[in-house]
Amino acid sequence: MMNEPSRESANTIKLAERRVFSPSFKPLYNEGMGLVEQAAEYLDGAGRVEAKKLSRLAATLYAAESMRLTTRLMQIASWLLLQRAANSGEMTRDQVASEKSKVRLDTASAHDDAAGWNELPADFVDLVRRSLRLQAHVRRMDDEIYGNGATVVPVQAMRRSNPVSDQISLLNTAFARN
Repeated sequence: MMNEPSRESANTIKLAERRVFSPSFKPLYNEGMGLVEQAAEYLDGAGRVEAKKLSRLAATLYAAESMRLTTRLMQIASWLLLQRAANSGEMTRDQVASEKSKVRLDTASAHDDAAGWNELPADFVDLVRRSLRLQAHVRRMDDEIYGNGATVVPVQAMRRSNPVSDQISLLNTAFARN
């Protein structure tokens, strides 16, 4: 009887893995890459104009969040590209697993209550929220496929809830220190 669970787990179908390694991966890939394009277009266009209208505090928060948003989206895009390479046979699953260890899917964001957050442009805040939801989705899939044991963090928890941490992050960003 002790061997029954292991036999069952060997036959368990991982839905995330099946999705990533099938044609149904394309909508997720398109969503992620589309969000990367939308963010780049916004940050290079309307975002620059809107950022100039912000108070000093909100402008600093905007700069920090822009960097986090860009980092988050580049990590998501890297993960998606690796999965696409595996899906198309360009890389083996083992190669993908090795390369994906360089991808971090844990870029946090400031909390909605951070000083200056309510001044941020609505389109920018929407991009941040959408990127956090997509990151959480990709993290869940990654954990199911590769079983890296990472704790899946809900979208709400991806936001820092500590105002001191938010301020330190803003200061580090303003003075270009990590």
